[in-house]
Amino acid sequence: MLFHTLAPLALLLLSGGSLAAAAPAASPAAGGSSPAAKIIEQIMPKSASCDGAPAAGGGADCRTAAQAADFFVAGFQRWSVYAPAQIAAVLAVSALESDELRYKHNVSPGRPGQGTSNMQMIHYNLLYARAVPELRPKADAIAGGAAAAGESLPADKADAVLALVTPDEYNFASGAWFLATQCSADVRSQLATGSDAGWAAYMGCIGVPADDPARVKYWTAAKAAFNIS
Repeated sequence: MLFHTLAPLALLLLSGGSLAAAAPAASPAAGGSSPAAKIIEQIMPKSASCDGAPAAGGGADCRTAAQAADFFVAGFQRWSVYAPAQIAAVLAVSALESDELRYKHNVSPGRPGQGTSNMQMIHYNLLYARAVPELRPKADAIAGGAAAAGESLPADKADAVLALVTPDEYNFASGAWFLATQCSADVRSQLATGSDAGWAAYMGCIGVPADDPARVKYWTAAKAAFNIS
């Protein structure tokens, strides 16, 4: 089924549809509830509220599912991540890495330049910033040129690159970018099936154990939220 507007993720899934066509850019809202937010809350229950969230970043890191939902949707659209199982897996990774949307900077051990909703290392955050046309000139200026590598940056410059990609519209699109650009077509195809083998392939792309109980917990919750058996 072709959609000419980007509907909330939950409505697409409940209708049995899929995000099969490009759509006009979404206009993310800062708050308010939506069906997509309910799916996110089902995967990461703490995201229903920022009450009691740690004071990381002066207390500014935390976002609720309601605040983040439209930005996630826009990110999936921007990077053409449309298969429900792929969306579910990206959300599962973000749930673990951000402590259910409470962090967008690495706090322990506090690695410079590491962050975003899927807690990317500076190597990937520089690549990500360069992949976004409006951020690329700023990223290259911080890094000292287009050939510079993220891992070679001093701490202050690494953190400056991270600051480019942690505003909400980029922060919640980082997981979609990583899957779309850093994982092979074969990995993406396997993951789209919703199988545990596809999940293992995706974890292999990220470079983490697929059988980590904490990761499996969120993958299981994500599959349930998206009615993936």
